[in-house]
Amino acid sequence: MKKINIAIAFMIVLSFIIAAYAYNSIPEDKVASHWNFEGEVNGYMPKFWGLFLMPIISLALLLLFLVIPRIDPLKKNIEKFRKYYDSLILVILLFFFYIFLLTILANFGYNFNMNYALIPALGFLFILIGYFMKKMKRNWFMGIRTPWTISNDEVWKKTHDLGSILFILAGIAVFIGIFFQDYLWLFILLPILIAAIVPVVYSYIIYRKIKK
Repeated sequence: MKKINIAIAFMIVLSFIIAAYAYNSIPEDKVASHWNFEGEVNGYMPKFWGLFLMPIISLALLLLFLVIPRIDPLKKNIEKFRKYYDSLILVILLFFFYIFLLTILANFGYNFNMNYALIPALGFLFILIGYFMKKMKRNWFMGIRTPWTISNDEVWKKTHDLGSILFILAGIAVFIGIFFQDYLWLFILLPILIAAIVPVVYSYIIYRKIKK
């Protein structure tokens, strides 16, 4: 088994152990599970789901990521960037694990601003996704999947080169947003929308040019 897979498996098992410990230690029937853009709690969940939902989601994502290389019609392409694929899985699940730990700490009474703790991790996540995006080969499950990118390797590459830049810039914008708390949502949502929409339009334009 690869070292990355061992690290991921250990992290998920550890999250279930921590959730079980917290379940027996927190007396309340519900736990804080959502925070607004001011870093204040504005949502609660029943204790079981509030503590175990993130480990369950992480486990489900891991199983999905393990299945994808086996069922993708372009599985040979996934093997070409497999080390980056595995690293991206680790990064995503580390992010979920970090959110899970912040939730546990908050429900144990530790006083901290959730935004200042979470936003930097979100910025790093976008930057790393941007980095890995440039390494992706054409496949059906990961990356910017449009009818035009999936149909053509050149369109895929050019679209992901642009998407890589936009996601890295989105990550930087998130970091800047920390200093503008009143407009934090703009520094998160606007770059994400741009990074999501612009490559889709760009892939169509590139595909049309190539066909002409």
